[in-house]
Amino acid sequence: MSTVVMVVIAVIIVAAVVAAVAFLGRSRARSRGLRRRFGPEYDRAVERHGGRAAAEEELRTRERKHRELTLRDLEPRRREEFRARWVAVQERFVDAPARAVEEADDLVRVVMGERGYPTRGFEDQVAHLSVEHGRTLGHYRSAHAIGGKAAAGEASTEELRQAMVHYRALFDDLLAAPGERRGTAPAAPAAAAGKPAAEPAGEPAAGPARDARS
Repeated sequence: MSTVVMVVIAVIIVAAVVAAVAFLGRSRARSRGLRRRFGPEYDRAVERHGGRAAAEEELRTRERKHRELTLRDLEPRRREEFRARWVAVQERFVDAPARAVEEADDLVRVVMGERGYPTRGFEDQVAHLSVEHGRTLGHYRSAHAIGGKAAAGEASTEELRQAMVHYRALFDDLLAAPGERRGTAPAAPAAAAGKPAAEPAGEPAAGPARDARS
């Protein structure tokens, strides 16, 4: 084999290695970007699809659909109005916990609508919200599940209290002004039985936590 041929082969091999390394680097960078953006939703998608490639394709599809939305930030006055409405709902929890949870769900969806998110179809809501609110979306999923039990009359007072905490997490995230830190812990209503309220941050807590009533 001539020296020229050997040099050409070496160049081809080096180019292939460089291309492979660059591709791997870009792939890892895309994965890190999606993981940062979607937070716990990234792991949820990987688990559901059984692999990273299919999960990341779904998340990129969510991003594309999200760009089609016309999202709006709330005016300060409107944010304060919504916060006052939340306080009123929270205060009704002690006397009518199931009704308060239903009103909390309604209020969260009203805020979604004002921000420009779809308000019908839970999975559609989740898909759109996950792009900017992935770190509090686990709370919304938990609240929705408890809301289903409440509608069937099967939710305990403690579960209803937790639902209020979970709804508050997404509620605060949706109300956050541009530049505010997202995913902060919400305040919770006091339980009717006098138990301490939970104070989750990020994903929902596994069990009861401390009182954080505002």
